[in-house]
Amino acid sequence: MTLDRSVLAFAGSMVLLSVALTAWVSPLFVWLTVFVGLNLLQSSFTGFCPAAAVFRKLGIKPGTAF
Repeated sequence: MTLDRSVLAFAGSMVLLSVALTAWVSPLFVWLTVFVGLNLLQSSFTGFCPAAAVFRKLGIKPGTAF
């Protein structure tokens, strides 16, 4: 799996997790969804993604998403 696909998979998993936590634990977990969305938006403009930096250090090979 490439770095780009790893980041997309991680972001999707975090959104699904936050929706589940919002439904079953507390409505305040909706802020996790907001945080993930804002992070995706800022990374589209700046090119910096903290998750990509972590995955890169873990040895995930770089690539293109599609």
